[in-house]
Amino acid sequence: MDRREKTEARLKRKKRIRKKVTGTALRPRLCVYKSLKNMYAQLVDDSAGRVITGVSTLTGEVKGGVTYGGNTGSAKKVGEAMARKALSLGIKEIIFDRNGFKYHGRVKALAEGAREGGLIF
Repeated sequence: MDRREKTEARLKRKKRIRKKVTGTALRPRLCVYKSLKNMYAQLVDDSAGRVITGVSTLTGEVKGGVTYGGNTGSAKKVGEAMARKALSLGIKEIIFDRNGFKYHGRVKALAEGAREGGLIF
């Protein structure tokens, strides 16, 4: 399976997930994206069509404590930073959107970091 087929399979999974998962102002969607070198997470309010906040391994608060952005340790720190930001905005409950990625490795580490930070899925 080459890279193009893998990406197409992920996008098909993403469509299937997004049919069922939508975020609201009270319970926004935590959307996760992973590249080979970095992790990204955003809180999205689908009813208003806007991004509430976002964190990645490239943002200042996470970048200082991470040597490499493409491992589970850095993904967990992104999840913890996202939880801190969400709680400061008064958001406790979220809906997790793995964006077609398998719930394994870095995606799982980010979710666990967000849970440990105080977010409820």
